[in-house]
Amino acid sequence: MRPLVRGGAPVLRDLRRRGSSHWRLRHVQVCTSTELELVRWLERQTWSGGQPRAVFATHQTQSHGQHGRVWLAPRGGLWLSAALPWPHPIQATGLFGLVVALALAEQLEAQAVPVCIKWPNDLLVHSRKLAGILPTLVFRGSRVRQARIGIGLNVCNAVPSGAVALKQLLPRGRCRLRSWQSAVLQALDRSMDLAGDPAFVVREVERRLWSDRVRDPRSGDDWQVQGLGLDGRLLLAQGNRTCSWTRWGDSQGRSV
Repeated sequence: MRPLVRGGAPVLRDLRRRGSSHWRLRHVQVCTSTELELVRWLERQTWSGGQPRAVFATHQTQSHGQHGRVWLAPRGGLWLSAALPWPHPIQATGLFGLVVALALAEQLEAQAVPVCIKWPNDLLVHSRKLAGILPTLVFRGSRVRQARIGIGLNVCNAVPSGAVALKQLLPRGRCRLRSWQSAVLQALDRSMDLAGDPAFVVREVERRLWSDRVRDPRSGDDWQVQGLGLDGRLLLAQGNRTCSWTRWGDSQGRSV
């Protein structure tokens, strides 16, 4: 079966040159959210879970990140939602997000971008946000039926204070949007391989963590980062007190 391409032919040509051509792609100029476009596509055409799909948008008008926070998505950036087959017995959305963060970090590092991972789902350069990741696992019983991921990567777009774009970090010739679209799809391919070795993922993410301290947004307490659990949770200590977060500021799972 030939890949379905609507506006994605140049990206597929890049993927073929890099040895990957199994994606089904769609590109829309303007949409409220690539996530909504992807869900509608999956609903209209039954997805057997074999061939990954991705929707790119030139501009999103109502995109969002974790906890419904606004995710600015102007022209010039990379805005993507993808559905992946997921053969591994992964049960934690947190680990899934970190698997993708690691794979994307590897692509950026290959271009000498000094990226760090801000747990659980941001990529930073010099403490400024370069990319955000929004992971979703859809289960059927105890098995993952579908792994969906949203990615926003600042490439040539204008960015707000506290963020950074690749155009500020790389020569112009290495900031082509199409090339980075291909690189992100390659990172998603890589993530499906990485997920088979959670211990490796945890070790490599720990090595790239942005900070060894975090502040609880509820209490204001400072915690020392001890590492990550195999399910992606953040392990913290404060003196002889310990806790773990499954999401930022999560008060569950605390022990004293």
